[in-house]
Amino acid sequence: MTETVPTGSPISQFAGADGRIELAPEAYPADSPFANEDLRPVPVAERKWTTYNFAALWISMAHCIPSWTLASGLVALGMDWKQAVFTIALANIIVLLPMLATGHAGPKYGIPFPVLARASFGLRGANIPALIRAAVACGWFGIQTWIGGSGIFALGSKLTGGGWENAAKVAGNPWPLWLCFLLFWALQIAIIYRGMDFLRHFENWAAPFVIVGALVLLIWIAVKADGFGALLDQPSKLGWGPDFWPVFFPSLMGMIGFWATLSLNIPDFTRFGASQKAQTWGQALGLPTTMTLFAVLAVLVTSGSEVVYGEAIWDPVALAAKTDNAFGLLFALIIVLVATISVNIAANVVSPAYDLANLAPKLINFRTGALITGVVGILIFPWKLISTPEFYIFTWLGVVGGLLGTVAGILIADYWIVRRTVLHLADLYTPGGRYWYSSGWNWRAIVAFLVGGVLAVGGSYSGVGADGTKTGPFPTDGLIPFLKPLADYGWAVGLGASLLLYVVLMGGRKERAEA
Repeated sequence: MTETVPTGSPISQFAGADGRIELAPEAYPADSPFANEDLRPVPVAERKWTTYNFAALWISMAHCIPSWTLASGLVALGMDWKQAVFTIALANIIVLLPMLATGHAGPKYGIPFPVLARASFGLRGANIPALIRAAVACGWFGIQTWIGGSGIFALGSKLTGGGWENAAKVAGNPWPLWLCFLLFWALQIAIIYRGMDFLRHFENWAAPFVIVGALVLLIWIAVKADGFGALLDQPSKLGWGPDFWPVFFPSLMGMIGFWATLSLNIPDFTRFGASQKAQTWGQALGLPTTMTLFAVLAVLVTSGSEVVYGEAIWDPVALAAKTDNAFGLLFALIIVLVATISVNIAANVVSPAYDLANLAPKLINFRTGALITGVVGILIFPWKLISTPEFYIFTWLGVVGGLLGTVAGILIADYWIVRRTVLHLADLYTPGGRYWYSSGWNWRAIVAFLVGGVLAVGGSYSGVGADGTKTGPFPTDGLIPFLKPLADYGWAVGLGASLLLYVVLMGGRKERAEA
């Protein structure tokens, strides 16, 4: 194992009474090709985020349209509402654990995710997990932007008497839909250009605003329905027997995959934390409770819609569009804008902006990385990624979760088991230092990632629909058939396998740069 107390001379970092570490100003290698101002450790004086800031961050991120419709995806697969809510709640309790584990390095050292990854992967090797995380975020950014733009289009079309829906079509969709998509994209990029402090203020007021909007929707449908309808009494099509578990486990991994992205790059936010207590309590109070309550809220509102309109309307935008009240439509439009922007910028722009800056610190800064994210988010055709529940939950969320779980296993193993939470900040930016390994690459982390990744997603398979056709892009017997049994547990398999293998490969090794 590595040393647990920083050694060497001269002393380059200092620990405060609360355990937070600060790098001496003169010790930061600003001229290093691996350093820029966006990747620099946040000074202790600037780590100001409180418990409320972190809780508000999660509340505003969880209260989004995809979170609302997660339960509908599970119900569409045959679960009843209780099974769907249980699956979502359990997944978010599970994913909270690696979230807190990787988030610990943020308040302690003030470093973002790609810099933390340098300790395990090496200064150059860290680009592998960073680019994987960035690619996933770009996909999510595109999905959220398409959903937000579609929401604006639906409500705007209602306000104009349906005129937008009858407009000329471009690539199969009315041209106003594409315009809403692009305008919504531009608005998000403009906000992120204001910086992280502006984002903190935005999330602070967005969180309660979106909660109020969701409760207004609940009260509105409850009054119209005079109750919550038959959906709450609808039995599961799967039961709790042998038909349930084959759907439950891949669904659980998919729900974990929904926030597995943040379990990696949460240091991008916790680096601004005023204390470990702030990030721990803020996340514990904000994530699992919010996601579970939001799922319950979605079920109640959808059940009420079944009474009022004769069908279960899971899409909150489509439900809001049912009203003929102009004020109600404008209010719903504002809620959609705020909810989608708050989650998309925080979850899917901040991370790749840092990740891409890590790729070429002297050429790409935070703002440039954000712009690249926005462009890639359009080019991945997000409207295709969410075309069906099977593709969205099993293919997109499942595969993404498996790969990100593998990276999380290595980060947790390195930070908590190998290094026992002790890092040398200056060396995270310095070629030839403790984390240089072999020309900037730690082959042990690469091997652990490859093995864990193959085990996690190598067995990925597609189901077969009622008409006998595949419901996804993979072979029905799996990419690697003998690994197919592991595919339903991809996130857990990837995390566990990479963690154990990395510890074994690093066991007993002393850093060659140790003084």
